[in-house]
Amino acid sequence: MALDNPLEEYFRNNKGRLIHKWMHYFDIYHRHFEKFRGKPIVVVEFGVSQGGSLQMWRDYFGEQATIYGIDIDERCAELGGPGTHVLIGDQEDRDFLRTVGARTGPIDVLIEDGGHTMGQQLATFDVMYPLVKEDGVFLIEDLHTSYWDEYGGGYRRPRTFMRRAKQLTDQLNAWHSHDSRLVVDDFTRTTRSMHFYDSIVVFEKGHVVEPHHEMTGTRIFDS
Repeated sequence: MALDNPLEEYFRNNKGRLIHKWMHYFDIYHRHFEKFRGKPIVVVEFGVSQGGSLQMWRDYFGEQATIYGIDIDERCAELGGPGTHVLIGDQEDRDFLRTVGARTGPIDVLIEDGGHTMGQQLATFDVMYPLVKEDGVFLIEDLHTSYWDEYGGGYRRPRTFMRRAKQLTDQLNAWHSHDSRLVVDDFTRTTRSMHFYDSIVVFEKGHVVEPHHEMTGTRIFDS
């Protein structure tokens, strides 16, 4: 029986390389990525592992997509193919990340599924998020590591990605702040929305201008 979600259907019928995913991720992927299918886009995935997800993204996004996989394991270099390129390096190394950005150019979809340590996640977001196009999507997953000591996480611990994401919800609303500590910046101007799920945060980019409000209709009561 065909499933409503082509990504989950691919996963459940996978005859290719190994894919390891939390099952609730598939609905999130499809919700935010469907609009890019069949288009000439640039997709970047951090975390190649066995290469199965690169095959899945190729099947999902279509032949017009250019796909880049990033991994620290040199064995992954052989997992590329037509229109799919694998770059080897440490995602916590910001200089390496800049070389990635120089290679990929502007990005439509970025999937952060790399090493999952706080240093790796924060470096990747800081360097790569500005490279995501207007109307593009940055999805970072496996954020349960923000609560795991062995990855540098912990509940309410400073410098976790979830702490950063929570702070960025304030930045999303900076237009309305009267406090000099919270001012409109590039994130405010280029981020249309943030979506929080179990272990995933999705950032949707766009051109954002200062909100305004209007009134229509006839007043019934005096102020």
